[in-house]
Amino acid sequence: MKSVLLIDDDPEFTEVATHIIEHLGHIVSVADSVSEAKQWLQNNEFDHLLIDFMLPDGSGLHVYEFLQSKSRKPRVTFITGNPKIKSAINHIAGPSVNYLMKPIEREDLESVLNNKKAIASAKPSSNTKKQKHALADAHFSCLIGESAPMQKLYKMIERVASSSANVMLMGESGVGKELVAQAIHNASNAEGDLIATNCGGLSKELIGSELFGHEKGAFTGAVGQKKGVFERALNGTLFLDEVTEMPLDMQPNLLRVLETKQVNRVGGTQELPVNCRVISATNRTLEQIAGENILREDIYFRLAVFPIQIPPLRDRKDDIPLLVNTFLNQLNSEHGESYEISDAQLEKLKQHDWPGNVRELRHTLHRAFIMSEPGESNIELPHSFESPFSKKEQGASSMTAGKTIEEVEKALIYATLDEVDGNKTTAADMLGISTKTLYNRLHAYGEKI
Repeated sequence: MKSVLLIDDDPEFTEVATHIIEHLGHIVSVADSVSEAKQWLQNNEFDHLLIDFMLPDGSGLHVYEFLQSKSRKPRVTFITGNPKIKSAINHIAGPSVNYLMKPIEREDLESVLNNKKAIASAKPSSNTKKQKHALADAHFSCLIGESAPMQKLYKMIERVASSSANVMLMGESGVGKELVAQAIHNASNAEGDLIATNCGGLSKELIGSELFGHEKGAFTGAVGQKKGVFERALNGTLFLDEVTEMPLDMQPNLLRVLETKQVNRVGGTQELPVNCRVISATNRTLEQIAGENILREDIYFRLAVFPIQIPPLRDRKDDIPLLVNTFLNQLNSEHGESYEISDAQLEKLKQHDWPGNVRELRHTLHRAFIMSEPGESNIELPHSFESPFSKKEQGASSMTAGKTIEEVEKALIYATLDEVDGNKTTAADMLGISTKTLYNRLHAYGEKI
């Protein structure tokens, strides 16, 4: 059972969606504006947010931006009425965010609340052109690649999935450590959910509450009881990303939970049993872990019962055509295009070392897709793949896409109006907002209505 916050100003939609979510066995709360959503998030914890992109007092992206200040970030699914909005959200929020296109059916909500990618269950657009390249088979429903290094990785996933051993995932930024964690969880057939938290994104003051929970009144601001991620991952999998960024003085508390299988909430007196597999991840090397005093030795051996080194993209370049065709088919499906990629272009992609790994490849292909001439058969690749962010981690949920939320929202509104030849009623319907809200936005942009 999950706690869901549904943020949408359409009362008919929220009534139907609430009924479906409750029928699926989850608890749902409803907000109809950005301000009300922030109030809910200020005083409550949620496992999943369903956010309409266009709201009466702002954009759903304002809610997403507000989440970045929270110590624990719930999963997010944006609700959109236009494929152009999907593309913009993906560019700003990253590929880890889900999307649903209205009208929404029961199966769509069930899929995203079970942490499956909406891209896999999205209904194809009626004007989508036939694709030449088929999507590659996804191993464990989330991993793409048939190279020797990936076959070795799949074998390790299969072996460890049948056990309850803790796993440490090691590899460079952008190799897909969270996807490998998801693959292990999927292969294990665990009863509980995969619960993820980023140890590097938590302050020293909040990390204890995030991991172990707290009791009401445990500290200033603790207005209610809160379960930590260990409790929430009951009978499932706990993914501790960037575990080597955890403060050293907090690591003994983590060690105690790993050893005793019991957790004591901050401010509590009762030991509570926990039962979950812990998958941790780091982009530090073994040499850095051992020599830079960033992770206690006893913690390492508890977490790395089964260490897995994820290969960088440069060591599995044979997978680049599969990855490119998968990403390209997804983009074509979203936008109703039929771009293809030539063998010569694939060879050019294979010649690059991709220091940012799969993440960099995906972003490069997305940029190329945007720059390609509409109506052409082949995608137009840039002359150079070099990026100023290639050699350092670029967070998938970064909000620094070069434009403000207001600028993105304005561009999407005008793009939608262009697509429907200025019909404001149709545009509002595609954007998932009322006609009145659309007129208010246009008035704010200086349009004479």
